[in-house]
Amino acid sequence: MSKIWKYVFIASLGGFLFGFETAVISGAEKIIQELWHLNSFWHGFTVSISLIGTIFGAIAAAKPAQKYGRKRVLQVVAVMYLLSAIGCGLSFNWYMFLFFRLLGGISVGVSSVVGPLYISEIAPAQLRGRMTGMFQIMIVSGIFIAFLTNYLFANFGDDAWRYMLGIMAIPSIAFLLLLNTIPYSPRWLLLNNREEEAKEVFKSLDQPIPDLESLDNQPIKNKEEPLFQSKYKKPIIYAVLLAVFNQFTGINAILYYAPRIFEMAGFSRELAFLQPIFIGGTNLLFTLIGMSIIDKYGRKKLLLSGAVGMFIFLVLAAFGLKSGDSQFLLFYIIGFIASFALSQGAVIWVFISEIFPNPVRAQGTSLGSTTHWVMAAIISWIFPIIVENVASGGFYIFMFYALMVVISFFFVLRMPETKGKSLEQIQNELN
Repeated sequence: MSKIWKYVFIASLGGFLFGFETAVISGAEKIIQELWHLNSFWHGFTVSISLIGTIFGAIAAAKPAQKYGRKRVLQVVAVMYLLSAIGCGLSFNWYMFLFFRLLGGISVGVSSVVGPLYISEIAPAQLRGRMTGMFQIMIVSGIFIAFLTNYLFANFGDDAWRYMLGIMAIPSIAFLLLLNTIPYSPRWLLLNNREEEAKEVFKSLDQPIPDLESLDNQPIKNKEEPLFQSKYKKPIIYAVLLAVFNQFTGINAILYYAPRIFEMAGFSRELAFLQPIFIGGTNLLFTLIGMSIIDKYGRKKLLLSGAVGMFIFLVLAAFGLKSGDSQFLLFYIIGFIASFALSQGAVIWVFISEIFPNPVRAQGTSLGSTTHWVMAAIISWIFPIIVENVASGGFYIFMFYALMVVISFFFVLRMPETKGKSLEQIQNELN
């Protein structure tokens, strides 16, 4: 079992880079706006260009993951993360910066598909929630470290943003080197009629080989087929709507613009950079708690209980921003982050990676991830436009997030529970 956890950890390092890449912009965004004299529209575009890249990455991930294998794609992603870090840190104009942030975003999009996909395919059913959830733990670890390094580099003068973005090269190199030690996904090997190799990997993981003849509908060893068929309607709906509601909580806007939100509430610049460290720490702590109980209590209970907490704290934050009373804003944001991390944050990548049958798992995971990043890009682009151009814009946008959480609650009530079931059992039940 320790060998599986080692492979899970290595594959999850893509999640660390994912989290770092997406959150690090929070420290640099205002410096960059002033450096290149960007209005609110182009500033929102600059921040969200990485998220636009994630859309392309998530869309493009499925086919190479099916053709070349999950491992090979992750190796290419590690190289792309490295190039993005170096390129952003050395950017001498806005266009160069946009290009390398876009490249980093593409890396994130591919990671969000292939990382959880690989882990779900090597994990035993009884531990799949926790093991796939390791990817989310590494995401929030990356976010936390990004907030921490942003704070440490904040007083490095005009070039502080270069250090904030360029330091990602170090974990990128580590990720690339460690990927050489993991095996191919055994289910990908089966999908490509490499049964003997697959059996060897299953044996090395101390896992039983799936009974290929007992599956009722789509044998695990079938070749890839089109995703958009009526028999896959349920997993498509669940994956797309969960991804939509995940972003309509406002989580990425809050993470990307955390220092600005606290400056809007009257905090000094130094305190505005310090507060996100508490947010990142809370995110990490409650993700760890969520991952420790996801296989015990299941996906639905976490989502439902977290929705209640998110709604309460979003409403409190909205009225705190409207009244100008910043005294408790940090606590409201931390309460929201804790509720999100324990529910949506812990569940999304686990659930999306496990509900699709083997012949369409890469495509289905790609669809869910693409939807997630489309929504993230929209939310993050719109945020500065609203708060800079609409009176009490912070109040209205937080109330919108709260409304979306209420709607998501009723959607979750209709979701299936997948805890403790093999990927093949989930496949049969949904079909």
